[in-house]
Amino acid sequence: MIEKNQTWHLVERPQDKNVIGVKWVFRTKLNVDGSINKHKTRLVVKGCAQVFGVNYSETFAPVARLDIIRLLLAVAAQKNWRIYQLDIKSAFLNGFLQEEIYVEQPQGFIKDEEENKVYLLKKAHYGFNQAPRAWNSRIDEHLLNLGFSKSLSKSTLYVKIDGADILIISLYVDDLYVTGSNSSLVEKFKKEMMVVFEMTDLGLMTFFLGMEIKQGEHEVFVCQKKYAKEILKKFKLEECKEMNTPMNQKERLCKEDGTEKIDQTHFRSMIGCLLYLSATQPDILNVVSILSRFMHCASEMNLKAAKRVIRYVKGTCNFGIKYKKTGKFKLIDFSDSDWGDSIDDMKSTSGYNFSFGSGVFSWS
Repeated sequence: MIEKNQTWHLVERPQDKNVIGVKWVFRTKLNVDGSINKHKTRLVVKGCAQVFGVNYSETFAPVARLDIIRLLLAVAAQKNWRIYQLDIKSAFLNGFLQEEIYVEQPQGFIKDEEENKVYLLKKAHYGFNQAPRAWNSRIDEHLLNLGFSKSLSKSTLYVKIDGADILIISLYVDDLYVTGSNSSLVEKFKKEMMVVFEMTDLGLMTFFLGMEIKQGEHEVFVCQKKYAKEILKKFKLEECKEMNTPMNQKERLCKEDGTEKIDQTHFRSMIGCLLYLSATQPDILNVVSILSRFMHCASEMNLKAAKRVIRYVKGTCNFGIKYKKTGKFKLIDFSDSDWGDSIDDMKSTSGYNFSFGSGVFSWS
């Protein structure tokens, strides 16, 4: 892929320039059921050797928020659209560099009789600090040239209107999520993209960042069953007793509860896992957000409350959010506050959620 994209060319080693090293990274990619999907090998530049202002400047690149992905799922269920997933192979190798950067020849691929030469990069590479931004600038320019309009508030959301038809694209680094009112328009877009980029058409969207997605007739179900089971295994609670609620209704947690302090690393890991699980299980978000206030001073009581959440998760592994067609497709918001319920500082916890009449797609 490096040679195919014309990412670099061999030159004499410069005397006044810093040459950055490279290394091979090996990874096994798994399917939803845990079986091996494929083995990946990637050549990565040692970006830690880069100097700000010399080898790179801007690094920021936006990614799609989870509520945008869930919003697309809600709209697709209502309109009976299908969401397709495209994966761009070696995406970062397509971004153009503004800086003059040299890298060493990779181990195992050193040219005979040219051992002292180095590669001058024309395009970005994995490991570079500016690689995500270079790729995002390239794909952004290409989508705008295809006639898409970028959302003013969500810079990873692109919309194209063609007569009575509409095409919507959401970008998450090297993954494209495509949906629209006309399947022929979707196929046309795929062909246009494959002319410029090396891509894999993954078909219907089924798996995204640990979330399992099932698309049906006028309905979409999203859950994290596999991830929930991994949490139970990680914290050795696979054989625990299930709970009906994530938190005791009368329980009020505070920093100084009189119980012994515990290992903070273990507690933080537990809360971090539960926070990501709340991407499809908003029913645990309130208690997890309360527990997250004690990550620097967790006690035995806090740990007991966190384990109760995991015991609740065991009985709700199959839970998720179902988006389906409704008679009135209206944006509905609900918000509430507990009015100064915190024992430590008497502050309030406020919350909200948004839906289109079926499942919620945004909450806090």
